Amino acid sequence: MAVSLDQYREKCAKDREIVLKIKVFPQAGRTGYLKTLGDGTLKIGVMAAPEKGKANRELIRFLAAEFSVSRDNVQILRGLEQRIKLVKIVTP
Repeated sequence: MAVSLDQYREKCAKDREIVLKIKVFPQAGRTGYLKTLGDGTLKIGVMAAPEKGKANRELIRFLAAEFSVSRDNVQILRGLEQRIKLVKIVTP
């Protein structure tokens, strides 16, 4: 499934940053990319519960690993307490 994120990795590497619209599904069976919706929103499941920032931290950890960047290079711009989030990823 990670193959589907390749186009976003390539764009991020080329442009040095990318802003993604993500719909998060907390308490999923596994953490990972699910699919891309028609409007370009990425569906990502996270195993963590949506409490005390756990799901956000898991999302950041997952995206940092997928894009091979530090967790400090992944920032939630909007939607800290919603399922729909805008996330910025910067490559060093």
